[in-house]
Amino acid sequence: MIDFLMHIEQLLPVLLDQYGLWIYAILFLIIFAETGSVFMFFLPGDSLLIAIGALCSTAEAVHLSYMGILLIAASILGYIVNYYTGRALGFRFFKKHPKIFKPEYIEKTNAYFLKHGGKTIMMARFIPFVRSFAPFAAGAGRMKMSNFMFFNIVGGIIWIGLLLGIGYGTGNLISYTLDVL
Repeated sequence: MIDFLMHIEQLLPVLLDQYGLWIYAILFLIIFAETGSVFMFFLPGDSLLIAIGALCSTAEAVHLSYMGILLIAASILGYIVNYYTGRALGFRFFKKHPKIFKPEYIEKTNAYFLKHGGKTIMMARFIPFVRSFAPFAAGAGRMKMSNFMFFNIVGGIIWIGLLLGIGYGTGNLISYTLDVL
């Protein structure tokens, strides 16, 4: 199962053939899971988004605008869940493991998110492990929800839009090149 999820971008055409429009729900759940849980960092978010963009450029059943809206929603909602998980469990989890997470690390995390939290939430979208951990740390660090939401929404739009766009453009270029040859 983990191998399947780690290489799902290679299976997109097969999934589209087998599941049709359910591909929208499947991809929503994958992006939601990766951004909504610290433990799903192994999912191939960036490469999957590029592959989805390429699929949108070649498959008539999958539309770029619908996919973009759906995946932006999945990434924003995932971050919200992860933020609240960090807020609810973060300090309890850290206090249970004081040898790994020293109290001074928690204080440094709080100070960091007060000063640089917004940039981190936006930039974390493009760094695989950090993408899954940053919203949890923001919640545990008590980052102000209004700041978190602003940078969550902007970061989600940029991350999904940019990578889907790269995939879509690449897919069109490859398709055009194959047609010319």
